[in-house]
Amino acid sequence: MAEHSEQACRRVDVGITRVFELFGKRWTGPIVSVLMQHPVHFADLRRAIPGISERMLSDRLSELGAAGLVVREVDEGPPLRVSYRLTQAGAAMEPALKELALWSKTYLADDGGC
Repeated sequence: MAEHSEQACRRVDVGITRVFELFGKRWTGPIVSVLMQHPVHFADLRRAIPGISERMLSDRLSELGAAGLVVREVDEGPPLRVSYRLTQAGAAMEPALKELALWSKTYLADDGGC
């Protein structure tokens, strides 16, 4: 039988907590969304996400890399270019993220943005 104590009601799911510790940060979702389409060079990724600074993009990519969701690959030049792609674990998020996008279109008000 389910526990109905006050303590049980206050407990937060550990998995959900871990997901939102990463995806609750600004820019993480849009970065992953762009990378779901195909590997992207750093400059192209920055252009695809209006308003993100180079430093913030670099920080978020490092966090996603540390989480095992993104891989950084150096394309030998000239010119030397860096691209990023989702790992198998990162690509496995696609169905969940598509469902969240569908949910947002249905239930969240359109703010008039792109």
